[in-house]
Amino acid sequence: MFPMRWIGGVALATASAVLLVPTAHARLASFVSDDDVFLALREAARNNDAARTADYAARLGNYAIPSYVDYFRLKPRINSAPEQEIRDFLARYDGQAIADRLRNDWLLELGRARNWALFDEQYPQFVLNDDTQVKCYALMSKALKGQNVADDARSVLVAPQNYGEACPALIATLAQSNQFSADDVWAQIRLVAESGYAGTIRRLAPLTDAGESALLQALDKPEKVVARGPGGNRAAHEVFIVALGRAAKANPDRAVDALVSAADRLKPEEAELAWAQIALQSSVKLAPDATVYWRRTGEAPLSNEGYQWKVRAALRAGDWKLVRTTIEAMPRSLAKDSTWIYWLGRAYVAEGKKDEAQKLFRSIADQTNFYGQLALEELDQKVTIPPRAQPVTAEELAPMAENQGFRRALKFFELEMRFEGYREWNWELRKMNERQHLAAAEFARQKNVLDRMVNTSDRTKSEVDFTQRFPSPFQDVMLATTQKLGLDMAWVYGLIRQESRFVQHARSHVGASGLMQVMPATAQFVARKIGLAGFANSQMNDINTNILLGTNYLNMVLSDLDGSQAMATAAYNAGPGRPRAWRSTLTRAVEGAIFAESIPFNETRDYVKKVLSNATYYAALFESKPQSLKARLGTVAPKGFVASDLP
Repeated sequence: MFPMRWIGGVALATASAVLLVPTAHARLASFVSDDDVFLALREAARNNDAARTADYAARLGNYAIPSYVDYFRLKPRINSAPEQEIRDFLARYDGQAIADRLRNDWLLELGRARNWALFDEQYPQFVLNDDTQVKCYALMSKALKGQNVADDARSVLVAPQNYGEACPALIATLAQSNQFSADDVWAQIRLVAESGYAGTIRRLAPLTDAGESALLQALDKPEKVVARGPGGNRAAHEVFIVALGRAAKANPDRAVDALVSAADRLKPEEAELAWAQIALQSSVKLAPDATVYWRRTGEAPLSNEGYQWKVRAALRAGDWKLVRTTIEAMPRSLAKDSTWIYWLGRAYVAEGKKDEAQKLFRSIADQTNFYGQLALEELDQKVTIPPRAQPVTAEELAPMAENQGFRRALKFFELEMRFEGYREWNWELRKMNERQHLAAAEFARQKNVLDRMVNTSDRTKSEVDFTQRFPSPFQDVMLATTQKLGLDMAWVYGLIRQESRFVQHARSHVGASGLMQVMPATAQFVARKIGLAGFANSQMNDINTNILLGTNYLNMVLSDLDGSQAMATAAYNAGPGRPRAWRSTLTRAVEGAIFAESIPFNETRDYVKKVLSNATYYAALFESKPQSLKARLGTVAPKGFVASDLP
């Protein structure tokens, strides 16, 4: 038997021997429908298999979405296709999402090839302009023409996971033209080292006097570098600082001891940078001493992560002065986020600056998110449902059914190609006003694409319909289940809205299934606990079963964590052991908002805030009365860590 690979519901042999690979004719003959061929075409394009994409595309001459057939056929050859073929594609599908997608691909290739004439021609036509590498190439092109782009580059170079080849090349260009100083280069190296991207470190190493091997050792074997001490020149000092940050990931206390021992060999500004590296890792570990280390950083420049974790550590410690001074020192692009506007307002309240605080709270109180809701409460108002916009008329709805981008999106949703479907749907929304957004959301409701209904309706600011934003399908099942458990139905719906956006067959990359995204092992555990005989994981997309198991597990987690919705929500996402561990590091009781904001996992932090914000709006809808997010968050008090029996 050959090992088999499944594509579009059809098994394909993956035997490596040339004689065993099926011929193109045999492969095509095995497909049941054109949809199967199309799914295989996409897979071949993803694998950059030009021969197979040509085979499959030839079969799809009359397919319902010809633009994507052409795109998948061209994509694997983007670096070798004749320029005219690419231009013909862009002209043929001008104004469509797929043309912008191909232009994105082409710009990346033009940047890699340093074909700046063509790049500069095409870049202004890139509508979304949402690719960090393309932005780096664009700045590189300008820099090579003598333009000063240093400030723009610093604002772009904040997320190393998106750097690819382009951004290190930009940094090198700026360093060689003296637009970036040694301080800029080392700041980038420290930023990249925080995330551990060895490939990017290799690309940046030639810009320093340290050498690639020294930097990689600081990244991969930091204890050895720390044990040797800081050395005798700037490059050695910087490598030592990088190593301290990496060592602090495993053991902050040892890193502190090493820095204290080496402090007299570092310049004051170098010591402050070193303390910032240790303080960041200590903050992520929720160490009580983190604020002590942050106070030793002086005015050292920090990464965006550094600024944010400095505030979070200060919030946990109740140090409102440190909260204020840190937010005031943030880059403007970061400080304008509602998160930090809210906490700056709270710091002003703590310092008696009521008028300044109220001004900040008013600036975000109209935002329908976690911090907008909390700001509203700081203004002595509760969370309510705004008046519903006038219902969408048949005349407003009719163009949505005729919209070709929406039609393509619906086809993609049918094929479980959600990424492509989202691209097509969102592309069309760019051209619409708020009434049209409401109409598009209503169209999505009628087509039972509730995640698009929610996301589309979320875009409106003055024309709002919270029945679109916060739907409650399957309410008969949900009501019966939650009433039996004594569980807050608004909270459950808030969780579902974040987990699956009501996509019944949603499946996460780790295997969680259905509306409530229950993991297979968790489902089996809960089924045994509640005596659900004959349960099989194949039942997880059944609405009744998914809600039954998901709500029972949520109720178990809530009981396990002393009735705290903030902690239980975190547990549903990250597992019950983690919020117990986070609570055990507290030195004092903190409000639930501080607990949520200082969760070390980015995904879980965002998840908890969104679920509880959702739940507050659902409660306002269900109960038809104002609600308090603060009351829902409650407080979280210190408690020693005790292991949980829950999965």
